Amino acid sequence: MSDPAPKLRIDKWLWQARFYKTRSLAARQVSDGHVRVNGTRASKPAQTVTPGDVLTFPQGREIRVVRITQLGTRRGPAPEAQALYDDLTPEKEPVPARTGPRPTKRNRRAIEAFKDTGSEDQAI
Repeated sequence: MSDPAPKLRIDKWLWQARFYKTRSLAARQVSDGHVRVNGTRASKPAQTVTPGDVLTFPQGREIRVVRITQLGTRRGPAPEAQALYDDLTPEKEPVPARTGPRPTKRNRRAIEAFKDTGSEDQAI
């Protein structure tokens, strides 16, 4: 008889992997329906996850996509937590850098005056 696959609560795993500061924050994200496991919405923090599952959830202003590689035994330091998953989040395109010098105060006033006169013409 083989041992069943190891399982862990989703809120506990998100907390151990250091995606959320507290386990209750992770549980709230799951119960609010913001976390998906393998493409389906997780509704209960007690839902179990196993290695190989893909999680999609918001973190700050970005959406994270991670594949669970192993289940943790404790909430350890960051390098230990990063070993629990593979990050599949697509990289954002970098914002192009501004070219040329910044406008002077005189130039900014001229730009604002131009914008103000342009909006009055359109309103008529």
